Amino acid sequence: MHTIQAKSILSAQNGMNVYRGCTHGCIYCDARSTCYWRESSAHAFEDIEIKANAPELLEDALRRKRSRCMVGTGAMSDPYQQCEKDLRLTRRCIEIIDRYDCGLAVQTKSDMILRDVDVLERINRKAKCVVQMTLTTYDESLCRIVEPNVCTTMRRAEVLNVMRDKGIPTIVWFTPVLPFINDTEENVRGILDYCINAHVYGIIIFGIGLTLRDGDRQYFYKKLDEHFPGMKEKYMRTYGDAYELPVRENDRFVTLLQNECRKNNIVCDAAELFTYMRTLDTSKIPGQPELF
Repeated sequence: MHTIQAKSILSAQNGMNVYRGCTHGCIYCDARSTCYWRESSAHAFEDIEIKANAPELLEDALRRKRSRCMVGTGAMSDPYQQCEKDLRLTRRCIEIIDRYDCGLAVQTKSDMILRDVDVLERINRKAKCVVQMTLTTYDESLCRIVEPNVCTTMRRAEVLNVMRDKGIPTIVWFTPVLPFINDTEENVRGILDYCINAHVYGIIIFGIGLTLRDGDRQYFYKKLDEHFPGMKEKYMRTYGDAYELPVRENDRFVTLLQNECRKNNIVCDAAELFTYMRTLDTSKIPGQPELF
């Protein structure tokens, strides 16, 4: 890892990334794409860039705001990298968000977020806190292959259950689904069961499949050769150099997800969920218990 002094921290849409790069090792990671991360970069993707002055920049930015806002984090780099355990930069940033009575939408695959549940509760009590978890692979042994350096799906589901019990709304990103690898009804229903049990507010899907860009594609194919011999050739025969790689039963799985979401009062419209995460209000989620 290496440290920089960043010039700014909040985007025009109030998104922030305390770190750059990732050590989770997910074989499909879109953030590796050359449009985001150049091979010619002086640092490898796993060499985490630490924005050491992120808390100071965030406090300055929020102090200048004319009104409270939702702050998003985790879109391009998980805020709970392993180094966060010692550095606590994400912790400091969400404490600042709490101090300025702003809201938070945080996306992660790590159970380290439980360390900060006290602050998340305070933010949710005063404004709104939305915890987003990515769930892709119900089978635990397969999950350890496709997402090797982060807690497995079962543990992430436990995190969702903790948030449920704390009254903190959650959203699951059910993406990507890998053709010929985890594109099964058992996988879809297994993820759905976790979501239903956790009373998630929403599930984000962009069809059922995978996208591959330059940079991401090469790493993904390298990992296919390591763990699934012959699978790369099957992908190339089936999809060529396509950007979108839908699974064979995309329509059936999307319909299954939509029907189950409807029956269980789970929002599955991506545009509606993004609006929800960007909108600051103090109303409680319908159907969730009043804890305070």
